[in-house]
Amino acid sequence: MARKKKKKHEDEHVDESWLVPYADILTLLLALFIVLFASSSVDAAKFKMLSKSFNEVFTGGTGVMDYSSVTPPESEQQGIDQLEDEKKKKKEKQEAADKTADQEELENVEKQVKQFIKDKKLENQLETKLTDEGLLITIKDSIFFDSGKATIREQDIPLAEEISDLLVLNPPRNIIISGHTDNMPIKNSQFQSNWHLSVMRAVNFMGLLIENPKLDAKVFSAKGFGEYKPVATNDTAEGRSKNRRVEVLILPRGATVSNNEE
Repeated sequence: MARKKKKKHEDEHVDESWLVPYADILTLLLALFIVLFASSSVDAAKFKMLSKSFNEVFTGGTGVMDYSSVTPPESEQQGIDQLEDEKKKKKEKQEAADKTADQEELENVEKQVKQFIKDKKLENQLETKLTDEGLLITIKDSIFFDSGKATIREQDIPLAEEISDLLVLNPPRNIIISGHTDNMPIKNSQFQSNWHLSVMRAVNFMGLLIENPKLDAKVFSAKGFGEYKPVATNDTAEGRSKNRRVEVLILPRGATVSNNEE
């Protein structure tokens, strides 16, 4: 009688040695995804630290998986904070230097305007001063306008053109032209109020200035205040004369024109 062949043992042990490298790969992938996620919400300094930790995963050192979170150890956090402080100080130092340079440039422009005023013997009609808002040039209305009028007199156009040359700056700055009046009521065929008169004087003066091809019209704006921003009392003729004026304000670099311009 032939011997029966032994039936192969069905639960023969399967080789599972491949599980070890597979598990390592999964661990490394997990570390990679943690690093990618963390780098999307941290700055460059933290990303550099995490990159270093990730490299240590491959070399067997202490890696990102050894941390309880993506927050770096205290010593490394101190280094990051120090970098941030240095960056902040550098920015503040640059801003201070820019402000100083800007102030010096405005002072040079003021010197040119003052020399122009002296040469033209216009000390009683024009004045200039540096303010917190910028360089302010004040022009009495009697230079350019007849009483109750907003059109620049023909004989004064050359003077206005010379003033426009003083405003040629490189690079250009934002410039605001504003009109002001005294509080004496006005109502004629052209203007219903001092406010309308002040607006049109500012607009007409600005229009003449930007005819200068060296000036960029985009940096100019005009507004009118009427009688509502006096610089002197309206109780005297001298005070009212000071209040009737056109102002040219040259703004600091980086300053923007507010949205309430007329």
